[in-house]
Amino acid sequence: MNRKAMLAFMIGLMLVLSACSSGNNASSPASSNKPANSTQSTAGSESPKLNPVQLTWYYPQWSTQPGTKEVEDAINKITQEKINATIKLMPTDGGSYEQKLNTMVAANEEFDIAWTSFWMFNYAQNSRRGAFVELGPLLDKNAPELKKLFPDMVWEALKVDGKIYSILNYQTITNKEGFLIQKRFADKYGLDPSAIKSIKDIEPFLVKIKENEPDIIPFGITRAGNFENMKTTYNNIEYISNEAIVGLYRDDAQSKVMDVIQSPEYKEYLTLMHDWYSKGLINKDAPTVKALDDRKKAGQIAVSFHNVLKPGREVEEKNASGGQDIVIVPTSEPFVGTNTIIQSMQAISQTSKNPERALMFLNLLNTDKELLNLVSYGIEGKHYTRISNDMIKMNENSSYNPNITWVFGNTFLADMQEGQDAAVREQTLKENNEAKSSPILGFTFDPEPVQTEIANIQAVNDEFGPPLNTGAADVEQKLAEYIEKRKKAGIEKVVAEVQKQLDDWKQKTGK
Repeated sequence: MNRKAMLAFMIGLMLVLSACSSGNNASSPASSNKPANSTQSTAGSESPKLNPVQLTWYYPQWSTQPGTKEVEDAINKITQEKINATIKLMPTDGGSYEQKLNTMVAANEEFDIAWTSFWMFNYAQNSRRGAFVELGPLLDKNAPELKKLFPDMVWEALKVDGKIYSILNYQTITNKEGFLIQKRFADKYGLDPSAIKSIKDIEPFLVKIKENEPDIIPFGITRAGNFENMKTTYNNIEYISNEAIVGLYRDDAQSKVMDVIQSPEYKEYLTLMHDWYSKGLINKDAPTVKALDDRKKAGQIAVSFHNVLKPGREVEEKNASGGQDIVIVPTSEPFVGTNTIIQSMQAISQTSKNPERALMFLNLLNTDKELLNLVSYGIEGKHYTRISNDMIKMNENSSYNPNITWVFGNTFLADMQEGQDAAVREQTLKENNEAKSSPILGFTFDPEPVQTEIANIQAVNDEFGPPLNTGAADVEQKLAEYIEKRKKAGIEKVVAEVQKQLDDWKQKTGK
């Protein structure tokens, strides 16, 4: 993306944030008389003309929510009135979501809406396979408010081969990597966050946790490991294919594509993780566990790592950590790439019998604050308590607290949680504006020519990745075998194909 295009994108984003902020305060005495949720009048006036339908909505969820059915009932009171549709919520365990949805698509199973991303249930790949409905022709008629909500550059980022197949869950567009640390332990053991400059700098603190807190996991990891989240911290690496684990160094003027598994940075990461695992600093079940949310909510994880340290993350993490205050320690600067924009979206299945109504629901979800709050936080008075016009507090031991607004919709529209600074949205815009952009922003790899090789590579990744990435396997013994099996599976052919497509793209775009 050139400087002029990026400037246009940021100006558009500023306007959207300003509009969202105004919408959030629409009920205050000093605000305009214009309704806060324009969808109410538009969709509501059409509802008598619409036949009743039921829409199924699949999305990943990393913790069980017993109150989902009552929230679903409350959602349907809104959607029946406004678009004459009932929504069947289909939350699916995040660890098995991709496999389940890929199986459904392969079986041509009927469903309506599904969450998609570049990193799970691959958006571009499924769009090219014909799994999703092209939305461009439907936007004007069925989602007029939604079409106006995002700047043009967001819509450009959503395009796959020139066509739009998804609706963005609007949020930060940057990645910033770093540690999430429970403040009670940082205070107790005198951790100086400013002293953490690299991944290994946190080790002395982890050792203190191990020696003095027998019921606490010093560093929590799931079977996916953490290198993908740490790659920028290690050496400014950008993934192009998450499935094949192929990428490049962002500062490489030649944009040479590489097998990341063969990089010295990956071996450095594995060596450190194996050392930590051997010392008992990492949970022993890391190679097999898919999620740590329950242990995190119980306050049992002292330190974890994340690659989206957006403004306000501390409050979200406190909510997910059983009310324990969290200290954030960044290890990289904010970064914008194609994948940082298209990291959370909703797509409509090609098997849906009601694609237009599904799009009307997504329009409503992203423009109606009451509906988005309901999906995100549950029922006011039961699951959360309102503190002010645009701020809430989650109730203790709530039966509905998924803590994943970013999965559901326009995060700038939803209420903030207690403790979040009202300036969070402005801070997010500032990070978006100042973040360094990818030299290949806008490039999307088409895996179709090497689909067989990627499938074979993924099978190898599933075998070697969990024990290596979590530190459970000996690096010298297993890494060489991992690399060799990836070669036999066709990684060199995949790298060559990615390079060919990237070179062609650079020639066409002049980048």
